[in-house]
Amino acid sequence: MYKGILYMLLSSFCFALINICVKILSNSNHALDKFGDVFSNIQEYPPQELVLFRSIISLTICIAIIRAKKIPFFGNNKKWLLIRGAAGATALTLFFVTLQNLPLAIATTVQYLSPVFTIIFAIYLQKEKVFPVQWLFFLISFSGIAIIGFVKESDLSVNPLWVLVGLTSAVISGIAYNAIMKCRDTDQPITIVMYFPLVATPVMLILCLTLGYVIPQGIEWVLLIAIGILTQIAQVTMTRAFHADSAARVSPVKYVGAIYAVAAGFFIFNEELGLISSIGIILVLTGVLLNTFVKLKRQEKFSS
Repeated sequence: MYKGILYMLLSSFCFALINICVKILSNSNHALDKFGDVFSNIQEYPPQELVLFRSIISLTICIAIIRAKKIPFFGNNKKWLLIRGAAGATALTLFFVTLQNLPLAIATTVQYLSPVFTIIFAIYLQKEKVFPVQWLFFLISFSGIAIIGFVKESDLSVNPLWVLVGLTSAVISGIAYNAIMKCRDTDQPITIVMYFPLVATPVMLILCLTLGYVIPQGIEWVLLIAIGILTQIAQVTMTRAFHADSAARVSPVKYVGAIYAVAAGFFIFNEELGLISSIGIILVLTGVLLNTFVKLKRQEKFSS
């Protein structure tokens, strides 16, 4: 009965671990002094290199699965598959930038706006209908972002630039999700997943050679490989969650990742959120969750 929920909890936990690994490999090592010498000498990695390692591991796994299943390698709907890959790679790179420059909870919360933009783009790309009340929920979420980015508080400094970068990541993620929907009737799920690393790997390799890269050492290899493996586990368990239970029960559970982010930010990276930022996060999540419930209720109505 609770298998779908458990799968989604595991998926959210894996995504949280990925974000922690990215944060450790970014500029937050000074906050890890309490863990001794384990993390004290970790180098600072550029976001394009983190995306590259994630993509190489994911691409290797996807190719193995595609060959085993004897699926056409490049798929059918190549236009939207390429858009899915390009948009996904761009959005993830920008998200990793925000993880480097914003508190973990805020970076994660801003990314949770991607379903809102997915719906907005779907109005034109999928001919999806939106209830008037959903625009009110959109406004609630956007007001939370405005509070986080532009209302100053004495105990926390948030640069609006990085909030806008995170918002851009969410917008482009909305394009990527619509591209996935365009391909769901033409291509296998594993092919759709593969186009992300297929596009990202050569692009990020060029960026690394152009902008610079870091040669991994010691425990850094463990963290980099963990990002790739955890990504695959997170995607598989999320898929199984939707297969094991109804979307209405499973979808809201993924936002427990916000709790993981707040806890990890506080206990691992010594990040303390102020009252204003906390209010902003609550508003964003409230708007997103209300939209999720309305959309799922509508789907249940038309499927019954």
